[in-house]
Amino acid sequence: MGLQAIWKLSAAGMLALAMIAVPGTIQAQAGGDTVLKPADMEKLLPASVYYHGQSATTQLRNSGGVKFADGSYVLAALVDTSGYSTAVASKYQAYFITEVTLKIGGENLPTGVYGVGFIANNKFVVCDVGGHVHLRWPRTRMRASGGPCRCK
Repeated sequence: MGLQAIWKLSAAGMLALAMIAVPGTIQAQAGGDTVLKPADMEKLLPASVYYHGQSATTQLRNSGGVKFADGSYVLAALVDTSGYSTAVASKYQAYFITEVTLKIGGENLPTGVYGVGFIANNKFVVCDVGGHVHLRWPRTRMRASGGPCRCK
């Protein structure tokens, strides 16, 4: 197994852990949250997704999600970034969709569609589909304006 495959497997594991932690932070009705099955993911996720001016194929075999009691979803899937530049592919390893606000590392992540991944020094980064950083964990300083900045 190559280093890139090990890295992607690690990223998938971290995303799965993040999704497992989400139900504990959201007030939901007992017994109403559901971990989605592979067949559910095939119905919900497209075969390819847009990110930073290109499309990438989703790896449905490396996807997961949760349907909450209120009917909202949190979904994640690894993507094939072979057509992306090394700079983008190094931080964009998965497609992440949330229909609820999440709290990650003490920061709120609003509902939306994101590209997520791991960058140097084991930092988790969440970017919008235009490549602008919305969250880094562990937290690092963002632009002085407090708004998102382009992933670098």
